[in-house]
Amino acid sequence: MTDEHLRTSFYDLHLRQGAKMVHFAGYEMPVQYPLGVMKEHLHTRQKAGLFDVSHMGQLVLRGKSYEQVAAELETLIPMDVINLKEGRQRYGFLTNENGGIRDDIMFANRGDHIFLVVNAACVEADLAYLRKNISPEINVKHLKNRSLLALQGPMAERVLAEHYPAICDMTFMDVETIPLAGSECWVSRSGYTGEDGFEISVPETVAVDLANTLVMHDNVELIGLGARDSLRLEAGLCLYGHDIDVHTSPIEAGLSWAIQHRRKDHGGFPGADRILRDLANGQSQKRVGLQPVGKAPMREGSELFQTEGSLEKIGMITSGGFGPTVGAPVSMGYVSSEFAQPGTTIFGEVRGKRLPVKTAELPFTGPNFKR
Repeated sequence: MTDEHLRTSFYDLHLRQGAKMVHFAGYEMPVQYPLGVMKEHLHTRQKAGLFDVSHMGQLVLRGKSYEQVAAELETLIPMDVINLKEGRQRYGFLTNENGGIRDDIMFANRGDHIFLVVNAACVEADLAYLRKNISPEINVKHLKNRSLLALQGPMAERVLAEHYPAICDMTFMDVETIPLAGSECWVSRSGYTGEDGFEISVPETVAVDLANTLVMHDNVELIGLGARDSLRLEAGLCLYGHDIDVHTSPIEAGLSWAIQHRRKDHGGFPGADRILRDLANGQSQKRVGLQPVGKAPMREGSELFQTEGSLEKIGMITSGGFGPTVGAPVSMGYVSSEFAQPGTTIFGEVRGKRLPVKTAELPFTGPNFKR
């Protein structure tokens, strides 16, 4: 990583609001505000939190028709793109020839094009990969003139309805073009916290105006990367580069639900041999929730063992910390399939000591999406 880091449109706003800034995925991003990670987390669960997620990549794939672009994208991802209805969005992932995950993405049918949101650290690689592997007549455009905000929490609908009442008619994974801050915003009812909420792609020219308007609401607080991480961990959601990567099969990651039946039947995407084999025969390891028995959090990189004295490693923690909603430490990671049954006691190594941890079902907190 170079010393030069990018800044989102909200950089000055973050500083005015007292944010502690850190380097993240090539950007200078707020890790927390004066409220603190714990209170930011709980505020999002109880009211509404506003997140700057403008570091994420926003891409548009446009060709002669939606059907043409969808058919091309299906050669690179194991999702049903062709039958996705207009105004709807899906979670998916780009796979490699070994059945690993290049990146996890959100993609939407916008009528005459597909809108993709990709991870910040993968933007350039994803662009190059898409341009190399789909037809030249399909334009792959990286939108650099739009920012991205996420408004998450049980009061998110009420806050946005004050600006656009019909937003109440949207359900989970709907996508619409909506006038906010006097401009055309692309709004999806989605997010990565386990809460109801919205992601808002907004032109940079009005992005700060919209953020200022939203954060002035009594129920809205700005939320940093620290609480964003603890929220998605409680919700059992993967962080790319940590819980999933180019070596991880989506089946061992517990993401088979994202592969529609039509794609399970016929393959036709990179790594289909491994992925369909894992679906049919099971896999040697599984992603599981992990609840440390004591008060000490077990963090990423902690090795897992069957017993306190075992020499052979049976797994690894990929994400871990304190879960403010749960009121206890929570982790997730991979264990050999024979130890994946919820309630199984195994041991994690923390600073040279073996401490008990129980496998648990994910998520730790139930999803509150509006279906």
